[in-house]
Amino acid sequence: MDQRIQHLLNQISALESELQTELHQRETKLFYRITGKRVEFDEAVGKIHRQSKAGIVRRILDSRPQNFFAAPFVYGLIAPLVFLDLCMSIYQAICFPIYGIAKVKRADYIVMDRWQLGYLNFMEKFHCAYCEYANGLFAYGAEIAARTEQYWCPIKHAHKVLGTHARYQRFLAYGDAQQYQARLKQFREALRQQK
Repeated sequence: MDQRIQHLLNQISALESELQTELHQRETKLFYRITGKRVEFDEAVGKIHRQSKAGIVRRILDSRPQNFFAAPFVYGLIAPLVFLDLCMSIYQAICFPIYGIAKVKRADYIVMDRWQLGYLNFMEKFHCAYCEYANGLFAYGAEIAARTEQYWCPIKHAHKVLGTHARYQRFLAYGDAQQYQARLKQFREALRQQK
């Protein structure tokens, strides 16, 4: 990869990391602190949360009728999601050690903490838990797939692709056969060293 492009990618990664850290620090200073896995709010903030909670009956009455008709289709996905979760976890448990790829830590992607928000009623917490699980699962699966792709085929596409993973920009240019042969081992070694 061209040194200028590598330098720009490193700067982008560093800036993204710095931005995430800064945003998280500001949020925690203003609203909460984390003690182990528990999220704690100041008493004044907790009081505001409790006062802001909408009752379940109010929430149901405010919902559009279409939401009730769509619910079976939305929540009907739970079985396939759990099956996908199981399959991805088994896949990485068996294949990653064979390939020498560091495993993806599931808990880094599937984070279930919105139930601790006092301004959500039971139904809202249920919806949030479902979304936390589904979106976390897809992010977890995307990282498993990204590491697999880096191991087997770290090559960009000829066509523009939307929604690429973070590793993609460091992949080799489409059609660069010499770099592929020379750098495939480097890509694989990077996966072994990842924490």
